[in-house]
Amino acid sequence: MAAEELGLRTSPYRFAETETEYRGAIAALGLPCVVKPVMSSSGKGQSTVRTEAEIQTAWNYSQSGGRTKNAKVIVEGFVNFDTEITLLTVRAIDGTHFCPPIGHVQISGDYRESWQPCPLAPDVLRQCQEVSSKITEALGGWGLFGVELFIQGETVYFSEVSPRPHDTGMVTMVSQSMSEFELHVRAIAGLPIGAIDLVSPGASAVILATEVSDRPQFTGIDQALQIPTSKLRLFGKPSSHKNRRMGVALALGSTIEEARERAKAAADAVKIIG
Repeated sequence: MAAEELGLRTSPYRFAETETEYRGAIAALGLPCVVKPVMSSSGKGQSTVRTEAEIQTAWNYSQSGGRTKNAKVIVEGFVNFDTEITLLTVRAIDGTHFCPPIGHVQISGDYRESWQPCPLAPDVLRQCQEVSSKITEALGGWGLFGVELFIQGETVYFSEVSPRPHDTGMVTMVSQSMSEFELHVRAIAGLPIGAIDLVSPGASAVILATEVSDRPQFTGIDQALQIPTSKLRLFGKPSSHKNRRMGVALALGSTIEEARERAKAAADAVKIIG
């Protein structure tokens, strides 16, 4: 829809339902490329293929890591972007609204840090808002959408959209006057949004488990909360495994850099034990 119906700029791509089609897609697009199951979350089943030796492994992981078995995949040509952002876009009774752009770091397709605002040139920000407006209008409905975009110089690429509050948007629990969750509830309840105000530069950093446990417990909370402006959101998941996201640390700062340093320090202080 984004590329063919709306004419938005995207990475080159091919869909594949069989391993033969998959290998044909890689041959057409070339290496490096990104392989994703069409139904997935938090990077599960996703791989970046850089060498011929990784092609089979990426196919096997796409079939085991996605939400469905025998999954259809999308193979995307690699975009050497400078910046990757989330533009939280709200469709509500009083129109379409945009939060200040959120920068983020992803590892293995899963977010690790986010910060708001992410500085963009005025023309680039305008392009981002135009792309987000087009894709959310085409999808329809009221609510908050997490629109992910690649920025290469002054060129904006559409990456993907989530029709719900976004993981990178958890930073808004500290950085905005209304969090992404409040904005979503207002919109779907038919209430006006009004102004979306940035309180201060803010950042989030994820708290990851390092081991398998069916009774995970948190330590280091007191040290984390000694960091200025820090807040913790611990998810209460009943089990843990390596690199499972168990919570998020939030912090403000006088600059984006200070907010990121504080959030990361708070996240690093918290440990999950069995």
